[in-house]
Amino acid sequence: MSPSAALVRASTQGRVSRSRSRPPRCRGSRPALVSRRPSTASARSTTASAGGAQEHRVPAGSHFGDRLGSLVAHRESQIVLGLDPDPSRLWPEAAAAAPTAGTPADRAAAAVRAHCAAAIDAAGPACVAVKPQLACFERLGAPGWEALRATIEHAQASGLLVLADGKRGDIDVSAAAYAQALAGETATAFGPVRGLGADAYTVSPFMGLDTLDALAAPGAGMFVLVRTSNPGAADVEDLVTDTGERVWERVARLVGGRGAPGPDTGLHDVGAVVGATAPQHLQRARELMPRTPFLLPGIGAQGGRVEDLGPVFAPGRAAGLVSASRSIVAAHEHHGGKPAAAARHEAERLRALAWSLA
Repeated sequence: MSPSAALVRASTQGRVSRSRSRPPRCRGSRPALVSRRPSTASARSTTASAGGAQEHRVPAGSHFGDRLGSLVAHRESQIVLGLDPDPSRLWPEAAAAAPTAGTPADRAAAAVRAHCAAAIDAAGPACVAVKPQLACFERLGAPGWEALRATIEHAQASGLLVLADGKRGDIDVSAAAYAQALAGETATAFGPVRGLGADAYTVSPFMGLDTLDALAAPGAGMFVLVRTSNPGAADVEDLVTDTGERVWERVARLVGGRGAPGPDTGLHDVGAVVGATAPQHLQRARELMPRTPFLLPGIGAQGGRVEDLGPVFAPGRAAGLVSASRSIVAAHEHHGGKPAAAARHEAERLRALAWSLA
């Protein structure tokens, strides 16, 4: 048994199944955008299962906005579990699962893989997606890339969407190669080579709209940087242009016109990254991008608060994805207890809070 498999088995003993029973959705009375079905205790009930039940998954080929809307409604969650693994700060069980032989990169990547699998098993039932930070895996070289692939497969097998966070951006051939690597496939003389299989990914718009077109992958979503969560965002994104708009507002206007609406939800397949650390911009961002799903990083460790995100959910619950990384995975460092239990508790707390706002 591999180290990650051993850890996953140990961390999931006694864990309830992620399968949930829910009443069927009424398709005849769907609103213009996404469902606002209220949460009930029975809708989030779980049942114990030795092997785990098959998770609800929308077919991968369907429109990303509709896949997102369906999964948010099914899991009653808008929480995205950020995975930014630091090889020097892994959960103790993951570090212990590393093999005793091999290169430092091999051993670190095995521990990272086990850490991410355990975090997904612990917090995943309260989430709708995971967001692996690609750089945190890539710095470990080829073994890190394999750990990333395994993490994506584990998340999707758990019924979660995967948002690959790499903030890619380039022109023409390079942009297309990024899309193939993250969510598509590459044609070769030896047959097609499949990429990572992410459901969506983050991209940078600052080389122009032609780069966004080249970055598109069939069936996948993309989240474009609009107004980011870091303090330095004001250095560029808040600058006023000659039209009187700030840079981020100009980008938001462009993003709001990109993508196609899903036939079921009306949500676009091109989303926006809008930092939760600057809530004063959320109302304006929603005005400029009325049908765009927002990815909202910065909750917790960066100072963002779920309570401030109300304007984001005006079109419906699936219109805002609340991303939290350290506040979930490192919850035990701040609140005590075992890492898995603390992560699950914090993820569920955020889930309930965000769900109540819409």
